[in-house]
Amino acid sequence: MTVGSLESNRNISSTFLLSGIPGLEHMHIWISIPLCLIYLVSILGNCTILFIIKTEPSLHEPMYLFLSMLALTDLGLSLCTLPTVLGIFWIGARDIGHDACFAQLFFIHCLSFLESSVLLSMAFDRFVAICLPLHYVSILTNTVIGRIGLVSLGRSVALIFPLPFMLKRFPYCGSPVLSHSYCLHQEVMKLACADIKANSIYGMFVIVSTVGIDSLLILFSYALILRTVLSIASKAERFKALNTCVSHICAVLLFYTPMIGLSVIHRFGKQAPHLVQVIMGFVYLLFPPLMNPIVYSVKTKQIRDRITHAFCC
Repeated sequence: MTVGSLESNRNISSTFLLSGIPGLEHMHIWISIPLCLIYLVSILGNCTILFIIKTEPSLHEPMYLFLSMLALTDLGLSLCTLPTVLGIFWIGARDIGHDACFAQLFFIHCLSFLESSVLLSMAFDRFVAICLPLHYVSILTNTVIGRIGLVSLGRSVALIFPLPFMLKRFPYCGSPVLSHSYCLHQEVMKLACADIKANSIYGMFVIVSTVGIDSLLILFSYALILRTVLSIASKAERFKALNTCVSHICAVLLFYTPMIGLSVIHRFGKQAPHLVQVIMGFVYLLFPPLMNPIVYSVKTKQIRDRITHAFCC
């Protein structure tokens, strides 16, 4: 064995190092307080949505069944990142093994793309409710909704399943420091001491075939919804129809805006400050699970009334 190969083996890393907020390491214990509150509100909020929908028979309708899928996905995202994020900010536990990192990024990406599918399904629900109201019940049966959920889950798992194995075949040498408090594919692959072209191309294909297609279909569905709404003579009816879409539009913006922004920064914004990447990463994974239950509780009368009745009586 040559001196060069010995040196290469010595530099190969068996763990990755996660990062908190650069330059504010001395403040991590204080930063952990709002982070704990965000996780607590996210978990309690999504569990409350699921509990209300499950226990209230009048909410066993397509719109609320899709909302329960969204809450489950958001709950999963919160639980995926909670151990590593709080581990860093509480006790400075930065080390994470390769297998644990690959498992975490699998669940993060799988649930993220599943959320994109659920948001598309909710857009389809609003399209049928507004554009084809007489056929709403016959089109969106419980069987159809179940199949939509299974197809969405199957697509996400099938597309993300190869990623951990594609990353596992690489050696990782040099500085094994990741930019975030959790593992992402686009971050981990950059630490590989090998050609990552296949990973980069496949990663772009996954994003285009999920987020890209889903976002375009959501825009198309809302174009059809807007055309139908504008054809309604009564202003009150127009407002009522559009008001049923406000919560979903907020959820779409909360999800797609930071996700697309983070992907652009990782792939093309090499000169962007590291702090911007970190903050965008937290917004991408923490804010949708936090805000979706709040938005739907405030804007959806049926959910708001049930929550008020459950906690005030």
